Amino acid sequence: MTIEAPETRIVHSRKVACDGSEGALGHPRVYLQIPEEQNWVECPYCDCKFIYEDAAKAAE
Repeated sequence: MTIEAPETRIVHSRKVACDGSEGALGHPRVYLQIPEEQNWVECPYCDCKFIYEDAAKAAE
């Protein structure tokens, strides 16, 4: 049984930034790199999942 990520975002770049998008209630901004072999990455603070757009199109 897997648990879904709280939020999933399709992104156009392999380099992404996440700050929790909750304003003052968010978390420190972190910069993440989406690996080419995996095509997604999760934020270590809020578990938001970032999926590279080419991988999302291929899954459709």
